[in-house]
Amino acid sequence: MNLLERIDHWTKITPAAFAHVSGQRTLTYGELGVRANSLSANLVEKYGNNRAPIAVLGHREPEMLIAFIGVVKSGRPYIPIDTALPPERIGQILDIAKPVLVLTPEKIAALSQSGKPSPPRPFHPDDPFYIIFTSGSTGTPKGIVITLGCLDHFVEWMLHEQTFGYGCEVFLNQAPFSFDLSVMDLYCSLATGSTLFSISRDLLVNPKLLYRALADSNITTWISTPSFVEMCLIERTFNGILLQRVRRFLFCGETLPADTARSLLDRFPNAEIWNLYGPSETTVATTSVKIVREILGKYSSLPIGHPMPGVELFLIDKNQNILSPGSRGEIVIQGPNVSPGYLRNPDLTAARFFEVNGRRAYRTGDWGRFRDGFLFFEGRIDDQIKLNGYRIELGDLEMNLRALPMVRDAAVVPVSKNGKVQWLAGFVVPNSGSNSFETGLTNQLRESLRERLPVYMMPRKFVLVDRFPITTNGKVDRSKLAELL
Repeated sequence: MNLLERIDHWTKITPAAFAHVSGQRTLTYGELGVRANSLSANLVEKYGNNRAPIAVLGHREPEMLIAFIGVVKSGRPYIPIDTALPPERIGQILDIAKPVLVLTPEKIAALSQSGKPSPPRPFHPDDPFYIIFTSGSTGTPKGIVITLGCLDHFVEWMLHEQTFGYGCEVFLNQAPFSFDLSVMDLYCSLATGSTLFSISRDLLVNPKLLYRALADSNITTWISTPSFVEMCLIERTFNGILLQRVRRFLFCGETLPADTARSLLDRFPNAEIWNLYGPSETTVATTSVKIVREILGKYSSLPIGHPMPGVELFLIDKNQNILSPGSRGEIVIQGPNVSPGYLRNPDLTAARFFEVNGRRAYRTGDWGRFRDGFLFFEGRIDDQIKLNGYRIELGDLEMNLRALPMVRDAAVVPVSKNGKVQWLAGFVVPNSGSNSFETGLTNQLRESLRERLPVYMMPRKFVLVDRFPITTNGKVDRSKLAELL
């Protein structure tokens, strides 16, 4: 069965079971099936066989799940967009994607009430399933196309490796649906007839409510970025008594520190800790490893594991020669989980994607090294970083800073601790006519940038300088800038 057939199976045999819980709102599998089919029928009736994508703009409302499944059943990919994004960023995504329709929870509710059956439609593995937008180095986001075949391969791997129970799991949904980590919890949950438990924005800003909600959630599978669980570990009662049913912690999106894994094993002795790795271009995750005491005792920096079945990993040098084990090189991922490319961006697609013996491959831009049969992540080759699980192109942030009228030039420096990016510092050369009072100008920078970029991309600190230090190659000397901090 493909993923859609799996979901349909649960809508028929367990219609009263909860598919989604978000705050006080719930969605049963029966409701998901009927309403997604109704939405699909109405979309086909109105737009025919138009294969243009449809944007879904919302947060964690149950209507989002209805839209995702209904849009795909209508023969189109969906584009998840979170309402927390600034209007300008949302506008950029819509300008690039050119969706035939933007669905909001209100529109979804109106279009999914008819009770019409979804028209039968054959699905091919190459059919685009979703398009997720990430930070782009030119100052504009880029859309990654993921097909049904890519997603099927990922979900099949997860089901086989993690041996989830059927109809009895509760998956934590921490990441917004516009962040591809959510694909892991969403579709592993729906494929197993389980319940997705969403953490909404109001819980994230109120720790007391957050821990109460977690205690009541009956979570069995925790999926989040390491940063989120590190925040939870600050609370002493965050342990196996609070989450009595949790069986596994799955982490992806950024580096998992050894101390974090050690703390979790201490507090949750009956749960497994898994470290996963993979860029969005290869469908959420590609490698995994269960972190046990032996690994923690042997390595100060945790491995990111072994590839999923059917996928090959190799390392290349700057001349694209394959390197032997033990050498440091760029990680290349080849297999059925690799995206066909970026939406309406053939030049960037050609630069990062290629074929080897008829199979798609992707150059990740990540440094890696094989040791003892494990793959280890050793940082970014370019200026892309991960902060709190979000992938950020520093060039994107710099381009948006330079676009502000009070800025002549800008550079962004990540500040790291134990190999993990903690926050960003923005260095700015002001225009001569700008307010020279530092506090006033930095506040102005912050307010202006907030209108252009999501909160997770905002520098924590701005530093005004007269000019940038330059390396012998004529480039900005970022190491000298970091010393100013």
